[in-house]
Amino acid sequence: MGNAESNAYQNHLCRFLPEEQSDIDGVFGTLSGLSSSAGAKNGKATKKTVTLAALQAYTREPLPEQMTVRLYNGMKSIGLTGKSSGLSEQIAKEQFVIFMSNLLKGNADEKITIIMRMISKTEGPVKGKQIQEFTEDLIVSVVHVLSYRKELKGWNLENTRDSASGVKALASQLLSELKLADGTKPVGPQLMETNFDQSVIEDWVYRVPQISIFLSVVIRQGLHVLHSLPDQTKDILNLVPGCKGIKGRGLVSLFDIPSIIYINSHLPAELQHKWQLLFSSRLHGESFSQLCGHIVNKGPCVVILKDVDGYIFGGFASHSWEAKPQFQGDNRCFLFSVFPSLAVYTYTGYNDHYMYLNHGQQTMPNGLGMGGQHGYFGLWVDSDYGKGHSKAKPRCTTYNSPQLSAKEDFTLDAMEVWAVGDLPESAGTKGKKSILDVDPEAQALLEMTGKSRQSEGLREPIEEDDDDDDDDDDDN
Repeated sequence: MGNAESNAYQNHLCRFLPEEQSDIDGVFGTLSGLSSSAGAKNGKATKKTVTLAALQAYTREPLPEQMTVRLYNGMKSIGLTGKSSGLSEQIAKEQFVIFMSNLLKGNADEKITIIMRMISKTEGPVKGKQIQEFTEDLIVSVVHVLSYRKELKGWNLENTRDSASGVKALASQLLSELKLADGTKPVGPQLMETNFDQSVIEDWVYRVPQISIFLSVVIRQGLHVLHSLPDQTKDILNLVPGCKGIKGRGLVSLFDIPSIIYINSHLPAELQHKWQLLFSSRLHGESFSQLCGHIVNKGPCVVILKDVDGYIFGGFASHSWEAKPQFQGDNRCFLFSVFPSLAVYTYTGYNDHYMYLNHGQQTMPNGLGMGGQHGYFGLWVDSDYGKGHSKAKPRCTTYNSPQLSAKEDFTLDAMEVWAVGDLPESAGTKGKKSILDVDPEAQALLEMTGKSRQSEGLREPIEEDDDDDDDDDDDN
């Protein structure tokens, strides 16, 4: 090994703590053991190599095969000093370590050559279609490996919407950030046929953090290397939030795993670790009173709904919902769409009409709204439950969102509300709210008819999946 090579290799090795180096050595040893005959075990570590077949055997269950081939092409792309790059079909220890170092610890500049080879085996520019295939493979692999390693923290492929359309929607959203050198963003069929050179892809990887995060998850969980060590960032630890309140209830969420990952990444960092189901129209009934009773004073929430045409969309409310005839919330609120496209729409600064909830008033509109203005909300669910609207001609003033529903005035098919982060103390036993708390008229009417005691039956406690807590701890 030449001095230049050994110095470069040592520099990469130094990025890892001793226990990390030991972990990498162990995985490489296992892979090279699968690659070689028994007689090769006496060889020095630097002589051991890894074949594609060994990598495929090792990752057969945790990773889809097409991603294993991409990882192999990435490793093979790393040139060794004094040797022609790509001549050997086997991966040397130096290539394995540099691959880990660049993708897990490097900047966009260090990652880009490897990513280009993972997108396409041949050198030179890559087409939009190839980038799309790579991105979809990457997202599929993240969902697959987290499911295989039981790292979905209470979510699973049975209690969430089918991920196939979510994979395509998330890939399209990430690809929409591709910008040519002149600043233009190709779209649709034009995007698929456009050639993108390395500098454009490097800029994209730099600006779209999900690519690096997803690669890190695929490597750590797929190869089962450095997956439990403390260098993981919050981006990885909170990639998927812990899920509470859905276990054993036979509910399939309106969210799919890719959309959970994407929406969660836009929440304030302190709220990304846990989602808890507060309301589901399928569990709690199609009633605005039930909706209010389950979501008032429960802290920040994500609201998601599906119209009868199959469009799925919603919003993030940064503050506890309160039933009152004034707008509430702050500029952390946003609207989003999940299907047919995945996107987040943040505040414009035009007005402060972030969130609104009102019930039982004669003079002000009654319903739940986000963005826009009375009678013209970006998202509105009427107190006459089942009706709503999403008006934007051409865009919602508060969030710059387009019309989110299939029709401007829509009919609601299903709705969920998830508390995000830790529930406020007021949402505990003492502060449990029902519609009787938020609608004094209902309380007074019950008392007049002598039924106030029976009303306690309408109060439903917040479900905490205490038995899930251990799983969450293990995941972290």
